[in-house]
Amino acid sequence: MDKLRWAERIVVVDSGSEDGTLSILDDYPQVEVFNHSFTDFASQCNYGLDQVKTPWVLSLDADYELSDALVSELRSLDAGEEIGGFRANFVYRIYGRSLRGSLYPPRVVLYRRSGALYHNEGHGHRVSVSGSVRPLSGPIFHDDRKPLSRWFASQQRYAHEEAKYLLNCSRSDLSRVDRLRLAAWIAPIGVAVYTLFVKRCLLDGWAGWFYVLQRVLAEMMLVLEILDQRLRRNV
Repeated sequence: MDKLRWAERIVVVDSGSEDGTLSILDDYPQVEVFNHSFTDFASQCNYGLDQVKTPWVLSLDADYELSDALVSELRSLDAGEEIGGFRANFVYRIYGRSLRGSLYPPRVVLYRRSGALYHNEGHGHRVSVSGSVRPLSGPIFHDDRKPLSRWFASQQRYAHEEAKYLLNCSRSDLSRVDRLRLAAWIAPIGVAVYTLFVKRCLLDGWAGWFYVLQRVLAEMMLVLEILDQRLRRNV
């Protein structure tokens, strides 16, 4: 939150947090908290957009932290009329330890409020904006500090939603990666090799191994969900 002290207004959508979040926010007078029960990510984000009064929105998840380079870039950013948003790259962290690479994709985080709308995509969510999207130079840190028990519970839910999405989508609408995931057995092996050697997590010590094992387990859970849903349909 300290990296956002420059912001005139911060909208926080809370779905019943019990981890001390609200007490932390008391130190930031520009914060406005809106309570909204969680149904899915897109609905939560769209609810947040309804509370925004400014023409531009910087949308951040709870585990995002702006880099100093990005804060400086935002102060001098020049957006022409044709630009609808800006996309940021991420540096993934495990308990504060930065990894050399990860599977976390770039995301549109800064965009014009007018015409912006979130939609669900598998277990995740994505915003569509009016106009072109440009890249930002400064990264955002994604700092994962979830307890392992919570991670497993979340991944089980994510795997169920992702499998349902992949199985119900037309194959022509899926990316090459998602089509490989539907093959079931390939993805866990591919993720292990890709994160260890291409993303160089092998060089990140125990934090790197922790991340690799998380991603492999997540893909294995997805494989089980895909097979389970396929088998159930044929009963």
